[in-house]
Amino acid sequence: MTSWYSLGAGVLLATALTACGGDSSDNNPAAGGEQVKTPDSLRLSFLSRYESGSFDTSAAEIPAYDSASQRLFVVNARLGVLDVLDMSNPAKPALIASLGVEEVAAGAVVNSVAVKNGLVAIAIEADPKTDNGFAALYRADDLSLLGSVEVGAQPDMIIFTPDGSKVLTANEGEPSDDYQIDPDGSISIIDISNPQDPQVSTADFSAFDADTLRSSGVRIYGPGADVAKDLEPEYIAVSADGTTAWVTLQENNALAKVNIETATVTGILPLGEIDRSVEGFGIDASDDDQEINIQTWEGVVGLYLPDAIHAYRADGSTYLVTANEGDARAWGEDNDAYWGEEGEGCAGDASQGFVEEFRVKHLVHKSGFDRRCGDDLPPQLRELGAGALLDPAVFDYCGATAGDPGDCREDDVLGRLNITWTQGYKVDEAGNPVMYNDAGEADEAGTRIMYDTLYSYGGRSFSIRDENGNLVFDSGDAIEQFLASDECRLGTNRSIACQDYFNSGHDEINAMDSRSDAKGPEPEGLTIGAIGDKTFLFLALERMGGILVYDITDPQQPQRLDYLNSRNFWGGGGDGEDIEDLIDDGLLAESDVGAVVGDLGPEGLVFIAAADSPNGIPLLVVGNEVSGTTAVYQVEMLFDEE
Repeated sequence: MTSWYSLGAGVLLATALTACGGDSSDNNPAAGGEQVKTPDSLRLSFLSRYESGSFDTSAAEIPAYDSASQRLFVVNARLGVLDVLDMSNPAKPALIASLGVEEVAAGAVVNSVAVKNGLVAIAIEADPKTDNGFAALYRADDLSLLGSVEVGAQPDMIIFTPDGSKVLTANEGEPSDDYQIDPDGSISIIDISNPQDPQVSTADFSAFDADTLRSSGVRIYGPGADVAKDLEPEYIAVSADGTTAWVTLQENNALAKVNIETATVTGILPLGEIDRSVEGFGIDASDDDQEINIQTWEGVVGLYLPDAIHAYRADGSTYLVTANEGDARAWGEDNDAYWGEEGEGCAGDASQGFVEEFRVKHLVHKSGFDRRCGDDLPPQLRELGAGALLDPAVFDYCGATAGDPGDCREDDVLGRLNITWTQGYKVDEAGNPVMYNDAGEADEAGTRIMYDTLYSYGGRSFSIRDENGNLVFDSGDAIEQFLASDECRLGTNRSIACQDYFNSGHDEINAMDSRSDAKGPEPEGLTIGAIGDKTFLFLALERMGGILVYDITDPQQPQRLDYLNSRNFWGGGGDGEDIEDLIDDGLLAESDVGAVVGDLGPEGLVFIAAADSPNGIPLLVVGNEVSGTTAVYQVEMLFDEE
């Protein structure tokens, strides 16, 4: 019979867990390091949390750790600063200071942070966000500014190369909310060999052609469809030798491959989609039935649209791990000029925004699009036609006929599923939509488009790919299946059945099944760590919450090891439907959300090796943007006692 035991702090000190470069906060773990005893498994246990006292304001997002000063640096987007926490006693993290960046640029705010060799690198967003941002370097011990340099618009993530000689920023270049300004996306490569005088080079997308990228499967689809403006770098992974970077282009469903030495984008790699008709890749598509109903769907695919990415080595090759979150492009949602005022018909101004998300039930209603005018009808969709149909050759299984969607648009079938209207409809050889009449017959004078594929958001999964973006492994529907299983438990003491709150949202209570129509559990953040001969993945679920732990040593056969969700309150306590209602009703103080409810909306993660850990035990630190808490977990190494 197999039994399991974990090593205590004294033994862990002797068998130190290490990450690349001797610093576990550089976002580049698992590239080598000291060989230690290899555990058979890992288990997380909740240790502590720092509470900002702010709810649903992104007061804790991205953490990074400096082992020499034993300080944790956490992006507080609510205040636009970096909270500096004393981690000398990880059971009681305490605020030392909040580091603002006004001395770099007036009105600027902190977006991201990385730490290596006593240097704190900060990605700084300008005011307005469409102006060029900055990267700045500070000393970790006394928080003094060493140097800064201008980079591209909206640097959203920053990372060191393994040797610490450079930092890279992903300059997302999001448009203004009214879409009147749309800066170019880019990647900045900054030489910091002299931190007082950082030197920047820019890798841009000027060499790429929109039509060529589209034909390869890259989504180039925003207003104007200019490649440099349409591509929005999100997150960066760097190879162990520091020569190559891979950057997620989330909304574009692609990766950019970058030569760091020459600051050149050498390729844009399309990621493809998940076929939701294949067993093992299904989804629960409705939030209306209040039931767990994971199944396959003919004609439905999932776009990966990954957020976080990390690189690691296995059997002499580099592999890339992505968290397939699935963000849609949505600008102008609160702009009446974009939608058009109620009573004005379909007079929305397409130049004032771009919203690609739409429910299936509204897309294929027999009455057409105009019933949604002034509400949620994107004017760009209305320009395509007066309504849409489902291809009966594909969707006959749910009752679609040539001119009627049948039961497909019912709430407990596909009706509630959020999809993008920008692709999936039939086009001619020139790429123009094929038009149909109300009866579903091809007709040049017709006013309807016809969808034979529905593109939903996110993989609800994590993927492992090779260095050229080829898929090696995808977890498919395994995460949703686990959350629906008897095995899955919630809370720091693992006493709550996941099934009772399957696909809940991060700010809701009594909300079982509420996220099934969108992106499900929504994997967003991840980090990895090497222990002995194994590599481990820590994957954060933004909506359902919690951290999944996998052994990814074999890229083709990852093994799930653990799941810990340190949210302890899921329902009851009032008539409200979300935590904000409890606060508004005086039933819960905003400052008590962390202590009472727990951790909500995990965003960024950092793995701290035992050799770097203040207590000699490997730690995982997670920034939770909704609860405003920074959670500290101990990583227990488990060994099979034969």
